Amino acid sequence: MYAVIFSGGKQYRVQEGDTLKLESLPEEVGSTVNFDKILLVGEGDKIKVGRPYLDGCKVSATVVSQGRHKKIEIVKFRRRKHHEKWQGHRQNFTEVKITQIEA
Repeated sequence: MYAVIFSGGKQYRVQEGDTLKLESLPEEVGSTVNFDKILLVGEGDKIKVGRPYLDGCKVSATVVSQGRHKKIEIVKFRRRKHHEKWQGHRQNFTEVKITQIEA
């Protein structure tokens, strides 16, 4: 069984046992997170599609860790003008493991 969940402005296709990095959630490590914005649930040939979300469906996950992604560097450069600007950014994430899908 798989589901498509909506979290942090993005959609993720998940199955039980999957580990994924989501946008930062205000949860403690080891706590349980319930996602109630389920867009689609499928198993084999059977598919349920929500309009926009499915009622009575829930995906449970456990928070594995909180962290930050690798640094990306932003460079603004003007040729022949002696102008160069560097900036770095590291995005926060929450790593979760999907434990249960209820349809």
